[in-house]
Amino acid sequence: MAPRQFLPGLRQLLVPRTPAPLEDKSLGTPYVSMAYAGTTTLWGSDNRAAGWDLDRVVQEGYERSVWAFKAIEAISKHPGSLTVEIGRGGDDRQFAETLTDHPLLRVLNGQANPLERSGVFKKRLSAQLLLSKKGVFVEITRSRAGTITRLDLLPPDRVEPVPDPRGDYLSHFEFTTYEGQIRELDPSRVIWIRDPHPSDPFCGTTPLEAAGLSIDLDVKARVYNISFIDNDARPSGLISIDADGLDQREIDRIQQRLAPGAQQAGETVVVGSGPGGMTYVDTSTRPRDMNYETLARTARDEILSAFGVPESVVGNASERTFANADREEWNFWQHTELPHLHLIAAAFDLDLDDGWQVRFNTAGIEALEFPRRQRREEARQEWTAGLITVDEYREVAGRAPFDVPHTRALWISPQRAPVPATEQDAAALGVAQDPAAAGSLNPPGSDGPSPADDPQSGPTDESAAETVAAARAENPSPAGAVGDVATARGLSAGPATVGGSAASTVAQARHDTGPALPGAAADDVLAARSAGSPPLPGGAAADVDAARTRIEAKELPHEKAFEVSDRDFDKAEAAVTAALAALLARQEGVITARLHAPKIRRGTRFWEPDGDSDRRGGDGPIDGARVVSAGRWETETASTLDPVLQQAAATTAAALSIAVTGTATVPPTTAAAALAAATMAGRAVVALLGDLAAALDSAQESGQTTLSTLVDIVAGFYRSRTAAFTAEVAESCAVAAVNGAADAAADAHGPTVLRTWVTRRDSRVRPAHQQLSGTTLPAGVPYTVNGTTLRFPGDPFAPADLTANCRCRLRYRADRAPGESF
Repeated sequence: MAPRQFLPGLRQLLVPRTPAPLEDKSLGTPYVSMAYAGTTTLWGSDNRAAGWDLDRVVQEGYERSVWAFKAIEAISKHPGSLTVEIGRGGDDRQFAETLTDHPLLRVLNGQANPLERSGVFKKRLSAQLLLSKKGVFVEITRSRAGTITRLDLLPPDRVEPVPDPRGDYLSHFEFTTYEGQIRELDPSRVIWIRDPHPSDPFCGTTPLEAAGLSIDLDVKARVYNISFIDNDARPSGLISIDADGLDQREIDRIQQRLAPGAQQAGETVVVGSGPGGMTYVDTSTRPRDMNYETLARTARDEILSAFGVPESVVGNASERTFANADREEWNFWQHTELPHLHLIAAAFDLDLDDGWQVRFNTAGIEALEFPRRQRREEARQEWTAGLITVDEYREVAGRAPFDVPHTRALWISPQRAPVPATEQDAAALGVAQDPAAAGSLNPPGSDGPSPADDPQSGPTDESAAETVAAARAENPSPAGAVGDVATARGLSAGPATVGGSAASTVAQARHDTGPALPGAAADDVLAARSAGSPPLPGGAAADVDAARTRIEAKELPHEKAFEVSDRDFDKAEAAVTAALAALLARQEGVITARLHAPKIRRGTRFWEPDGDSDRRGGDGPIDGARVVSAGRWETETASTLDPVLQQAAATTAAALSIAVTGTATVPPTTAAAALAAATMAGRAVVALLGDLAAALDSAQESGQTTLSTLVDIVAGFYRSRTAAFTAEVAESCAVAAVNGAADAAADAHGPTVLRTWVTRRDSRVRPAHQQLSGTTLPAGVPYTVNGTTLRFPGDPFAPADLTANCRCRLRYRADRAPGESF
């Protein structure tokens, strides 16, 4: 039986050869549209869609051409599998606000009609839209209250849109039932979906129209090839022999030796030739006889191009790299599937207002993440090059910015030096450029007080002149202590005296405190502050006069000193806390996943057998040490915290170097301090995981523990231990790294740098550290207490009872006082 013809001459073959005498409902008569501003448009149409025989299109195109079938399946399967949502706001992937209960959602995501679930309904709708030139007609059924209760697909070839002769586009739809009855449907009861035609509003377009000849060519090439194989009567070869000297028996014997059949395929047969000789002719067909391969490939490419479906999407990704296949997948979604989904969803925007819209939920489509992955990769490279900040990268990645100084700054490679965004961030990052810092005892980036700022920690045996000079340099306002001293300048005389009372009195004036220390000097200063009248005789006036003489005679010497501030510790502690918290959160997830891993559960009572023949289970418990894998996390903790601590250590070492030498240098030994602190944190994580492993092993001793119970134990363990553990380790790492970096930098400058142990002077200070308070030693000489040596406060190589939660620091100065011995 000869195959039916399809689309070689599109219009001629699709129009019936002998049209039946049907009632004329075509749009052949021009109709008038609505008039605007005196202008009337005449719409004339030859009813382009009338000759489109949908049954033949399905039979000879969709069902017979493999490429047309796969292209339509690739496009229509996604509307059938994706859920429909109603929302507003947000972006192109996710609404900011959604409706969870709407009658339209119940029919589009549940039961569309008594015969079809929503998935089948949406897939048929999508396939009809690709096959039908008229488009798709969906009948809406509502309850008496107006609620949508069902949706039905009407056969497109049985529906006719009837124009309104009064000027509106549509008067009604006429639907011919299978019994031949005609029902008139109001336009409000029908959703008409079509890919719009550029010139005819009553007609749609379909890829099959453009691909018709290619589909017909593909089908005919296959039919030709099959027919050639079925009808080929040529033998595979002919043997011609001289039979003059042969009788029939000899001919039969030769024929038997050349016996056909699968058993003799490929064998070589030797036949003796007679006097006349023998010749052989190969009559088998060659590929060039049909050119089928080239013809089929051309037809395939044309069909898939018409539908906008790459070959990799329909299942053949050969000769493509992973990147090319991913790109083709994204092109398919971006240029074919998303417009198709939008065309369907937009038709169901019924009775929605206030910005609500219907959309297919594509948030889980991996292919649509392709451009976002590219943007994130480019942003990571720009961050690595120091072109954008961490907060800017997080915005590209769709995450909320941290908005802290470290994430607002640019980090320039290769030294990873910060470039702050504001002056406040510069101070927080320790790179503030303070013009007055050159005359101060604190280096740039140090927010801690100088030794003279604290009357309890500073020396008490200095002369009054030195104390007043320091006060004058730090508070030049007349309202401060120097103003009080200026009042006393012209009113007091006498030899300069050196005494503890005068120094304490001037220090009291410096800090502008109300009550003065008891003594005659205090009374003199208070009188000078309040009234400006001649003070009572006392030693302070003589000290002030002597200070005035020395200040006017020559410049005071500047002591080169440095002390780590609380802000240095806090910054390092905050950075370690953030990194460690993220590490522990991931650690909890990995350990929980390992509890469910088949390798961990194999051979234990927690194995879930896969059938009766599965013998991989057992009676033993899960090995807690194997689950937590402490060794792996020790290495990962050290490698995670080391870069963070390296940055804090380098900043501290540079600040000390500027204070004592005037130049910022970071000795290589500074890195060892950060590495030692990170290693200490790794050992602490090992101890923490040891407790977790013991908890898991202990919980399994009863023999009744389930896998979910072990998961709950892990979650409870991290919930109860993470906060305190993170705070303790972060503080210890910060103290060890910052103090270790400062000590390494001081040691690099030689023994001329002196170190003095400074405690917080409160009840939390250890007795051993109270013994060290005020002890001054050259750089490189360790402190000794209770038979144990400490290089610096928080030394990670010292016993934990001398370093845990230590808050001490060292004060450094670059010159040695005359006659001072050690």
